[in-house]
Amino acid sequence: MKFTIRKAVKSDMPAVLNLIKELAVFEKEEKEAILTVRDLENDGFGDQPLFYCFVAEYETKIVGIALSYLRYSTWKGKALHLEDLIVNMDYRSSGLGTLLLNEVVKLGSNLNVKRVSWEVLDWNTNAIEFYEKKGAKILKDWHLVQLDEERINNYLIAI
Repeated sequence: MKFTIRKAVKSDMPAVLNLIKELAVFEKEEKEAILTVRDLENDGFGDQPLFYCFVAEYETKIVGIALSYLRYSTWKGKALHLEDLIVNMDYRSSGLGTLLLNEVVKLGSNLNVKRVSWEVLDWNTNAIEFYEKKGAKILKDWHLVQLDEERINNYLIAI
C-alpha cells in the first residue's frame, strides 16, 4: 500500500475527529471524547497552534493521524508529547504506524527536543510491542494522574 503522510490542514479536522472517536471506542471510553471539529480547528490553526498533526492518506482518504504538542520537562527541558497515534483498524499492520511515528520523531528532532514521550494503555499489548520494537522505553512503575473538568472545579471549590 502507498500512503501519503503530510501535515494536517484545517479541512482535515472532520476526518481527524472521526479517527479520535474511533480510538475512544477502541479504548472503551467513547463518552469521554467530547472534542468537536470546531475545537480542533480553533486550537490547531492560527497564530499560536496548540498542537502539531500529521495525517496519513490512502487513495485520498485519511486513515491515520499523529497528534503531538510541546511540553517542558524540569529534568530534560523541551519535550514533544505524542498525544495520539491512530491508525484505522483496516490499515493496522501495514507499516502506517511506523510512518506516522517517524514524522513525529523527525519533528521532535527538528524542534531540538530532549525527549519524545507518550502513554500507552497497559492492556494494549499490540501497541506496547510496536513501541518496544521502535526502541521506546516503557515506564511501568509510573501512574498517569489527571484532573478532569469536574475534578478541577471540585478542587477549586475545596481551596
